[in-house]
Amino acid sequence: MAAADWFAPATVAEPLRPARRRPRAAAAPRSGRRRPAQRRIRGHIAWMTAFALLLAGVVAVNVAVLRTNVAVHRLDDQRARLEARNQMLASKLSALSSAPRVAAAAHKLGLVEAPAASTSYLDLAPRGR
Repeated sequence: MAAADWFAPATVAEPLRPARRRPRAAAAPRSGRRRPAQRRIRGHIAWMTAFALLLAGVVAVNVAVLRTNVAVHRLDDQRARLEARNQMLASKLSALSSAPRVAAAAHKLGLVEAPAASTSYLDLAPRGR
């Protein structure tokens, strides 16, 4: 660049004309249609919400099943303990009502066994029948 160009008369640029815009209908009401990107985002949010609710339901069902299994396990343990106690009590009852034990208790009270040949029956029914 030469020094002469610095002092040359400047040319003024003309302003740009604004780009033509399509005229907007002032009286036309806006339709309820959304832009496709907004619809897509809202659709994704709806699907994610539905999926989250579905997962929450699955988790709730799993928790309920686990609680039920714990309760069943406790009841099984209790049933096993009660069955063992019943068997122990039945064994104790059988031992206490055995014939040798009853004979020993009768002998302590001074009772003696009657001979089998002298056994007779007593009728306690009223005679007027």
